[in-house]
Amino acid sequence: MTRIAYFDCLAGASGDMILGALLDAGAPEADLRRELQALHLPGFQIHSRIVLKNGLKAVKVDVLVEDETTERTLPQILNILADSKLPAEVRTQAAAICRRLGEVEAEIHGQPLESVHLHELGGLDTIVDIVGTLLGLRLLHIDKVFASPLPLGGGFTHSAHGPLPLPAPAVLALLEGVPVRGSTLEFELLTPTGAVLLTSLAGGFGPIPGMKLVKTGYGAGGRDLPIPNVLRLLIGEQDDSPASTLESLVLLETNLDDLNPQAYELLMERLFQAGALDVFLQPIQMKKNRPGTLVAVLCPPQIADSLSAILFRETTTLGVRKQLVERLSLQREIRVVETPYGRVRVKYAALGQGQVKFMPEYEDCRELATRHAVPLRQVSLAAEIAAQKLAPGVFDPGFSTGSAPSSGEDLDSPPPGE
Repeated sequence: MTRIAYFDCLAGASGDMILGALLDAGAPEADLRRELQALHLPGFQIHSRIVLKNGLKAVKVDVLVEDETTERTLPQILNILADSKLPAEVRTQAAAICRRLGEVEAEIHGQPLESVHLHELGGLDTIVDIVGTLLGLRLLHIDKVFASPLPLGGGFTHSAHGPLPLPAPAVLALLEGVPVRGSTLEFELLTPTGAVLLTSLAGGFGPIPGMKLVKTGYGAGGRDLPIPNVLRLLIGEQDDSPASTLESLVLLETNLDDLNPQAYELLMERLFQAGALDVFLQPIQMKKNRPGTLVAVLCPPQIADSLSAILFRETTTLGVRKQLVERLSLQREIRVVETPYGRVRVKYAALGQGQVKFMPEYEDCRELATRHAVPLRQVSLAAEIAAQKLAPGVFDPGFSTGSAPSSGEDLDSPPPGE
């Protein structure tokens, strides 16, 4: 079983909200306090209490500090982590998260990374939030983290540099490539600490993934908002036996009824070259009973905008629909097999429990059938026989098929597709 944590950001997220949700979902507070002592930092304590947010019970966490230093440089923060007795994995993760936030702050303020004073990160409370989150996930035995699209508030906030627009510049920089949604609330919904934690830890952003729900927790924010100011955490389990991975992807769609059919070939080629996972066309009947074509593109969220630009540029469309979807995908490997006619790439997929399925690449079989003037099915059968012999060890660690393809054969990369 894979243990999943899904952060449902109903009203945004902050470091203390994440900690509250972890405690409410079952992370033992006594264990968390004890493990945080490994930071070897005096003058802080964690205080938690039950609060009601619009009638919803949640855990509010406050990190109480006696710390006169409100800002530190990144090297100072990294030294604190290096000198701690935290587990090595936690130390490494925390340092990477702090460095990422430091790089963003340095870029925003135009200062060298080593000398920029980190107002958001420099206080003990933020360091405790980051390390406490990593420890809380360990205490709950979480293997994978996912999150909903992140809500962004508006208005202004006060900073060491004066008033800043919301979302804070650091938050926006951290969210590049991440699905977000707007809000009519004129408050800070997502703090830099919340943003750097979720974007560093989450393997995907989208709907709640398929899982067996085990536990739910609620972490409370400090403000009282028109909506419940809580971060909801869902803990669940996924069965590993199918050897599949749940991914959050974007599906782009547009309907066309006035494009020269010859243009579709180049359109598909350019979408695949730009990183599309799959592109397909479907005949449809449009308004006024006109025949048309549905163009659908499946892609990772971070390149959805660039692929939308290709659709606008290469077609007559005036609008592109965009929706988050989930895809269960099998682990796959491309291997090269030897046949009497030449070398053929074979795509293998793991079904779990030692089972695999495979398919020889059509273009390779077609090229060899043409070169040797034999039926395509004859080459395909030879490739399947060779592939079957190879199948039992394909997904074993350290597996090797031997020598690389010769320079005269077009075996550099598999054809695109889902």
